[in-house]
Amino acid sequence: MVRRTTRNIVGVSNKGLIKYGGDSFLSYVRCRSFDPDGSRRTYLEIFSGDEETNNEAMLVKLELLDECRDLARIRMAAQKRRMERYYNRRANLRYFKVGDLVLRKVTRELNVGKRGLTWKGPYQVSAVTGKGSYELEDQDGVKLPSNWNVAHLKRYYC
Repeated sequence: MVRRTTRNIVGVSNKGLIKYGGDSFLSYVRCRSFDPDGSRRTYLEIFSGDEETNNEAMLVKLELLDECRDLARIRMAAQKRRMERYYNRRANLRYFKVGDLVLRKVTRELNVGKRGLTWKGPYQVSAVTGKGSYELEDQDGVKLPSNWNVAHLKRYYC
């Protein structure tokens, strides 16, 4: 049997406490349950008590705070791994070896307009300087002054 009474709520805090007129308190906890069919329900569990029992309950929640943070970190790391796997499945990664011939994207040149060249080369990869970073040299063996990222290079087929 459920009793329903009408009370005037004085205030609701974000810490799980509902205060009614006078000295009575109700503590509530938001719970989530997962049904066997996979659906999710959210409901409130309400506990009545005074301020002292509420303070004890809040101390228990405070003690469990570090555990909740650790669980959140674990969930965040798992989500990051899932996103990384999703990205890597669809990414078209390009790698070049030393000696490969490549074209480099033309950077801004003056007075060329839209009919100018978009790729320049061929250049030879002289060294791999990092993950996706390459050092290039032209056909005469003269090295370019800066390293080039793989996003600005494409393979040259001759």
